[in-house]
Amino acid sequence: VQLQASGGGLVQAGGSLRLSCVASGNIFSINVMGWYRRAPGKQRELVASIPSWGKTNYADSVKGRFTISRDAAKNTVYLQMNSLKPEDTAIYHCMVTAGRSNFEYWGQGTQVTVSS
Repeated sequence: VQLQASGGGLVQAGGSLRLSCVASGNIFSINVMGWYRRAPGKQRELVASIPSWGKTNYADSVKGRFTISRDAAKNTVYLQMNSLKPEDTAIYHCMVTAGRSNFEYWGQGTQVTVSS
């Protein structure tokens, strides 16, 4: 199973980026798809998640600015990031849980840098 993230880059404060992550390989019954980030000198934190059955979940710091969505047919999760701030600068990783055991799969990360 591989998770391939894309869409990161350098943007000015107030700008937008859209991240994508495709899950491929022998993966069945995806449960939750999500995005985490790790900023320099900080712990990894959940940005947003979207389960197959219910409500999306967002970190307080991104509510109203970021939107997570998924295309189940394509095993793809997206993160639309608007009104970006310098404090959003981090490496963003996608994560997927699958199967009855909710096994976690992680992508390699994509760098997002927001300049002031």
